[in-house]
Amino acid sequence: MGGERGILLFAHGSRDVRWREPVEAVARRICERDPAAQVACAYLELVAPDLPTAAAQMVAGGARSVRVVPLFLGMGKHLREDLPLLLEQLRTAHPAVDFSLRKAVGEEPELIDLMARIALAQG
Repeated sequence: MGGERGILLFAHGSRDVRWREPVEAVARRICERDPAAQVACAYLELVAPDLPTAAAQMVAGGARSVRVVPLFLGMGKHLREDLPLLLEQLRTAHPAVDFSLRKAVGEEPELIDLMARIALAQG
């Protein structure tokens, strides 16, 4: 059985299987840093699993709290409109689980700084 804490990485999705590689690399890195957490990837469209499926698997694995982390650079329509509806559906489907939502990773100062450093790097 998995841990009681879940982290769901939520990304857009693409038909190109290579597109998933960085998302899954983030998931692996989280597992390395915190082996007690359940970590999964979920996608808005074009790729399985979707958010409801990944959340249900996490809850079935024993998660009592799930943090949804949007791997988006900005707060577009998907995060403003689609994700809040999906989150409400999760809360309705799993009332005993505490679902929380982080802001888009692209809005985090650490990531903004890292992207700027990468852009400025020589080589």
